[in-house]
Amino acid sequence: MRLSTKGQYGLRAMFELAINYGEGPLSLKTIADRQYISEHYLEQLIATLRKAGLVSSTRGAQGGYVLSRSPEEITVGQVIRVLEGPLAPVECVIDDEENVCDRSGYCPTRIVWKKVRDSINQVVDSITLQDMVDDYRRLHPDESYMFYI
Repeated sequence: MRLSTKGQYGLRAMFELAINYGEGPLSLKTIADRQYISEHYLEQLIATLRKAGLVSSTRGAQGGYVLSRSPEEITVGQVIRVLEGPLAPVECVIDDEENVCDRSGYCPTRIVWKKVRDSINQVVDSITLQDMVDDYRRLHPDESYMFYI
């Protein structure tokens, strides 16, 4: 199972909003520049995230985008599912789908795929945007200090 650029770039955009949480709205251009994402592509991703209620927007010269909830309340799993859909290695273990395989009731590999799906969901649902921010700050402690001469 591989995530598309929608999931990868969308999570990076959400990280950018999380690391700047409480500092006011960020423009699409700012997010795109900081995360090396095409502004046009980011516009599509942000629209999906806004529609799902994960980000909100403010119009005007000082407008832009902010998280609709605190970074502690938004998980990586929520972001990825909004952009990618259900996280499952094969179709027969997608929760919302009917079993597409005639063998699903007795298939030994289906049990494996369910365990893989459940493990992936457990991990992404246990990581919040705040966890990502905290990890980043641990890896880059020098970026949180500003020296003035």
